[in-house]
Amino acid sequence: MHVDRRSVIGAGLGLGAIATAVRADAPTGRQVTAPNATEFSPSLVADDGRDQTVALQAAVDAAAEKNVPLLLPPGKFIVSDLRLRAGTRLLGIAQTATLVFGGGPAFVTAEKADDLVLDGLTFDGAYKAFDTARGDGLLTFANSKKVELARLAIRNGIGIGLSLIECGGRMEGISISHVLDAGLKSLDSLGIDITGNTVTECGNNGILVWRSKTEEDGSVVSGNRISKIRNAAGGTGEYGNGINVFRAGSVLVSNNRISDCAYSAVRGNASSNIQIVGNSCERLGEVALYAEFGFQGALIANNVVDTAASGISVTNFNDGGRLAVVQGNLIRNLFRREQEREDKRGEGIGVEADAIVTGNTIENAPTVGIQIGWGSYMRDVAVTSNVIRNARVGISVTNAPDAGKCLIANNLISAAKDGAIRQMALGVMTGADLVREPRASDRITVTANVAV
Repeated sequence: MHVDRRSVIGAGLGLGAIATAVRADAPTGRQVTAPNATEFSPSLVADDGRDQTVALQAAVDAAAEKNVPLLLPPGKFIVSDLRLRAGTRLLGIAQTATLVFGGGPAFVTAEKADDLVLDGLTFDGAYKAFDTARGDGLLTFANSKKVELARLAIRNGIGIGLSLIECGGRMEGISISHVLDAGLKSLDSLGIDITGNTVTECGNNGILVWRSKTEEDGSVVSGNRISKIRNAAGGTGEYGNGINVFRAGSVLVSNNRISDCAYSAVRGNASSNIQIVGNSCERLGEVALYAEFGFQGALIANNVVDTAASGISVTNFNDGGRLAVVQGNLIRNLFRREQEREDKRGEGIGVEADAIVTGNTIENAPTVGIQIGWGSYMRDVAVTSNVIRNARVGISVTNAPDAGKCLIANNLISAAKDGAIRQMALGVMTGADLVREPRASDRITVTANVAV
């Protein structure tokens, strides 16, 4: 059910003067009456300073039993271990009703809660500890179909903000901030749309789409704003990402605005048929857009990357990573991490196997504009019709004799300081510039490129 707050009737509702509200069900235009929670539980009192769990639980259960929505009046309600059930539809007005965690084993949970709706509420974790055996999020929902969460604020948590386990439905217009782990996590989804949300100031990751084993997932992560994602737990890329897709196949990540992440804007790990399309990404500490480890199929197209250690990496052919299209991306202002002993980065695009790189524009790459292969890990790569400006080397290709074949054609390379097209041995450039001194090779075909 989609609920339109604008149809709430009665100016005095916020003061508790009106006991019921009328809302329009957007898909049908029907009028839906939402009784005030105090009708079901008269002892429920906002801003009382005492724990309201028993009273609110009674109201939630009674409304679900009668299959009616429940309107929570404005104010703060201290609750602990609130359990939502199938058919719960708990509503607020413009996030003016705030549930504050009072401590205990859990904040808000639901199990087998099909048709769950939460709309217009604020959830404040107050940075209080909870038992992760009950769930790893401030809000943890499991084994629930057709979950609809909209226009919520979730904040101040020591763990994950919103955790969904084997759930299906839609998350829209949610604001998640100041949580010490990930903002939103979906594990083994039944088909989830995560759209139009804002996730900021998170300790480890922004949005996670994970599966327990490698298989099709089909989630959509689109139109979200993600920023200020730290790397509190350390590691080499497990944490610090705006969006992380792990083992989940056929996930669409599109039209997101992602900035200021310690590692990647979008990181797909062992996620086949991932699409990373039309995202705007700025100020990333490592590879901005990543497809790695044991995937087959990645489409990375029409993204903008400005300021990152690397733009796009499609890698780990040694671990089965293969088959990609990298097309129409704008990548600029890359940097090298000179403090690192290895893996200093500075590449615009890196690919290894069964891939085409075409129609991209890369500017200011301090290591190389496009890197083809690594050691013997390269097979069937075509790099065509790209524009590369102000790179140390325009295009590099592995010189390992047992690597596969590649085509480098019709690229425009401008102001490459150490050569337009060079062979490399594990990142070390070797030999002459293949644009100016082409050499016959049964592995590497270089044709119709322009170096200026």
